Amino acid sequence: MKTVWKISLFVIFISNSLLAQVITQTIKGTIYDKQSQVPLPGVVVQVLNTNPVLNATSNEKGEFKISNVPIGRWQIKIQLIGYKEKYITVILNSGKESISVVELEEHVIQGEEVEVIAEQDKTKTNNKMSTVSSRVFSAEEAARYAGSRNDPARMAANFAGVSGANDSRNDIIIRGNSPLGILWRLNGLDIPNPNHFGNAGSTGGPISILNNNTLDNSDFMSGAFAADYGNATSGVFDLKMRQGNTEKFEFLGQVGFNGFELGAEGPLNKKKNASFLLNYRYSTLSVFNALNMDFGTGDAIPQYQDITFKTDFATNKFGKFSFWGIGGISYIALLESNKSGENDLFGFSARDTYFQSNVGASGLTHTFLMKNNAYLKTNIGISGTYNHILADRIDTSFKTPKNLKPEYRQKTQTIKYSINTTYNKKYNSRNFLNAGIYADVFNTLFVDSIDNYFGYNTFVTLRNYKGITSLLRGFIQWQHKFTDKLVLNSGISNQFFMLNNSNAIEPRLGLKYNINEKQSISIGAGMHSQLQPIYVYFASDSVNNQRVETNRALDFTRAVHVIGAYDLNFSQNLRIKTEVYYQYIFNAPVKSTPNYFSVLNLGADFTSPNITNLVSKGTGYNYGLEITLEKFYSKGYYFLFTSSLFESKYRGSDNILRNTAFNGNYVFNLLGGKEFKVNQKFVLIIDARATYAGGKRFVPIDLEASKLAKDEIRDGTRAFEKKYPNYFRLDLKPGFRLNFKKTTHEFSVDIQNLTQNDNVFQQVYDITNQRIKTNYQLKFFILPQYRILF
Repeated sequence: MKTVWKISLFVIFISNSLLAQVITQTIKGTIYDKQSQVPLPGVVVQVLNTNPVLNATSNEKGEFKISNVPIGRWQIKIQLIGYKEKYITVILNSGKESISVVELEEHVIQGEEVEVIAEQDKTKTNNKMSTVSSRVFSAEEAARYAGSRNDPARMAANFAGVSGANDSRNDIIIRGNSPLGILWRLNGLDIPNPNHFGNAGSTGGPISILNNNTLDNSDFMSGAFAADYGNATSGVFDLKMRQGNTEKFEFLGQVGFNGFELGAEGPLNKKKNASFLLNYRYSTLSVFNALNMDFGTGDAIPQYQDITFKTDFATNKFGKFSFWGIGGISYIALLESNKSGENDLFGFSARDTYFQSNVGASGLTHTFLMKNNAYLKTNIGISGTYNHILADRIDTSFKTPKNLKPEYRQKTQTIKYSINTTYNKKYNSRNFLNAGIYADVFNTLFVDSIDNYFGYNTFVTLRNYKGITSLLRGFIQWQHKFTDKLVLNSGISNQFFMLNNSNAIEPRLGLKYNINEKQSISIGAGMHSQLQPIYVYFASDSVNNQRVETNRALDFTRAVHVIGAYDLNFSQNLRIKTEVYYQYIFNAPVKSTPNYFSVLNLGADFTSPNITNLVSKGTGYNYGLEITLEKFYSKGYYFLFTSSLFESKYRGSDNILRNTAFNGNYVFNLLGGKEFKVNQKFVLIIDARATYAGGKRFVPIDLEASKLAKDEIRDGTRAFEKKYPNYFRLDLKPGFRLNFKKTTHEFSVDIQNLTQNDNVFQQVYDITNQRIKTNYQLKFFILPQYRILF
């Protein structure tokens, strides 16, 4: 810490010794009608609190540009007669122009009192049909929050209803639901798990491949989401990548926990408003390992790299096109035979495990403006995942080299071909219609086998499937504004899974009433359905000496969401939000014979188990209360307090009501930050975050049975009765931002678990020493990061 502050004081001295020259930059963007996506000309855009006044008016393409704006944080006022006034906040650096895409909402009744919509109103999502349990977030937030590691998923763990008490992975547990219930969507296409080291069927991982430097404002939803989202039961991440600069080339370099990174953007054709965006990242964890920094993998060194790109171009007759892609490859060897340390969050007792994971997605988006305030948006894409796992058992009884014996082999690959198209029609200021069709074709390979006998040629095939299946979906939804104060969102969706002809009809409804300028109430309800992880359908059992896939007939897991919300804005920058909810879950796969197992608990660990003989008869429920108190960034500081009290229960085929694996019962988050402006060029920044959450539920280890079996045996009769000790973590993130004439330098040190609290990760059976061992999460973690923009 002393070194950090010495560096900061030195930089202050250098910056003050420079010539007192005012550094300026450009603010520009495009303004659209929110419903019709028609560019809006004649919009007045003004930078507030400047002398002389700095403003501009949008042209016929909705574009505006304000030059020679002094660097710093500015509030922008955007207004057009007949539309609701809006404010946005921009951070202007010398190394990068500020580019914004702004959507204005038309008044229902012309001439009514103007409603001021602040940029800080996080409930104004990009999705036009969202009513409750949703908020917009910026890439700047993901970078700003202490402990977030530039990861949108870890950032979302600070929101009400979300539990992220896991230092090793970024799984999103919403309202007691499994993280497998999450839908990831990027640029209009549903994508697979966008994380390095993600196992088959999972939705999280240790390190995200989503590059924070390329993201635009995006949506996060935690319940009763709109009808255009399907195949999800707990929440939605609807992410958007920003457009590259269309007028000048800009570059960035970054080094930190997520890797060494280089980025570039700029124009491809200025006349056609075409641009590109490109970022590449390579693992830095080998460097951290050399510095004796523990990141939870023991002696193993994770290796990974990823790439992100996007191009945008517009035509006069054929509309707008964008082509984008993300991809990542990762590998780690968790070698128990070479382990020197005690703590290892990812390895398995008495086993050497080799894990390879690749993931990628790419798409082409076409937006075509039609006559009479309508537009058609079409997405075509391909995505895929690949996993290869080898596990060798270590035991002194084996007469093999190094006492190793092959135990488990797995190879999985899913390639998904996707197409969707949506028709959007704004009939007038009161009525908006949105309808679309989605088609996903899965080309899947899943092969795994295990040897529990360690004899000669005693491997048993668990799953061996190669084939093609499809998921088809259609939806229609309608928004009606009775007045500017009362809005109704309604819709219906239908999903059809061709593997077993299962079908799910999903009605959705949302209603919001603005009591006055400061208060509003909302209700939302809907049916939500989701496929099982693909590997579940292909689990096989031995019947008459043949492997039979026993789960192919499984239905969608279904959940009914009911949510009520109350919002109170004390001022433009301070609000409190309260939500209550109830979720009833049914058709969840459980064992056909009495057992505690339920698919609702999958996602609590790193495995994709071969569970056979399942039937869609399980149930569950979640209910809870959430409170958010938020001071949006203004006057140099912000804070966010969220509290979540919840209950999450399920019934397996034994008909016993149990806690789910994710029933932590409560989560409290408090975070905030302050910027100290030393001068125009130099800003000191400090952010902090504290989390207190209920411990993770677990199935206890039967020690005597484990000793007899020479492997870990859990006692299912006491499943999820108890929790590990409660989780607490305090993070501190000091840093600074320094602007020169053409470059911006940013440096921060994210100090995680400042109090060095012993947070339990898991208990495992130590096969070698025949004891129960407790693994702890990261004790004390320092993540420095440096970024340059030029």
